[in-house]
Amino acid sequence: MSVVEVDLGATRASIPFDLERPAGDTPVRGAIAVAHGAGSGREQPLLVAFAQTLREAGLVTLRFDFAYRAAGRRMPGPAAHAIVAWSAVLRELRGAAPGVPIVAAGKSYGGRMASMAAAEGAIDPDALVYLGYPLHPPGKPESPRIAHLPGISAPQLFLAGTKDPFLQPLEQFEQAVASCQRAEIVWTDGGGHSFEVAGAKRSPDQIGRDLAAAVADRLVAAGVMPPAS
Repeated sequence: MSVVEVDLGATRASIPFDLERPAGDTPVRGAIAVAHGAGSGREQPLLVAFAQTLREAGLVTLRFDFAYRAAGRRMPGPAAHAIVAWSAVLRELRGAAPGVPIVAAGKSYGGRMASMAAAEGAIDPDALVYLGYPLHPPGKPESPRIAHLPGISAPQLFLAGTKDPFLQPLEQFEQAVASCQRAEIVWTDGGGHSFEVAGAKRSPDQIGRDLAAAVADRLVAAGVMPPAS
């Protein structure tokens, strides 16, 4: 584990992160920073497996905790604090993996904070990946979190479950994605907010691996990352 210090205005905070490289002589094709959702941390099994699979595909990975999580708090702090964290960890990642495409990815809250950071110009990744974008609180489609998304010029990849309560009705979500400059949805049929499917016995590890495989394929297809040699 490493840490990067950030200035949160009235205080300073340490952002812990795990930076890991592809094993052996696997060629490095890109790098990705991965943020957790509001109720979990960087050690969430889905995210650990997601990062491991991407390393096997040739990406340097950086999983990190937001300041509130590192401080032992359960509820996220101001969005500005998360944006500062995103800016700091992407600088760390660019320094550790120079000359390759940089991707910002996050589960739910973590992905939304990446999108806000990109819209504000605080980060400039080559692509953004959202694992269960929280379009609105469950049951409150009248409060969509979409106004900033069309302003993002980098490709945006939305991995989404058709049963995710944060995305109902799906037509609203599809319209939001269609309003973006360069965006694509990868659906998990019957998937919930963490891509669980009723009746399907898939562990969080397996879900993470499946999501990572889809991400690697789409990053190549979008021209963000070179294909495997």
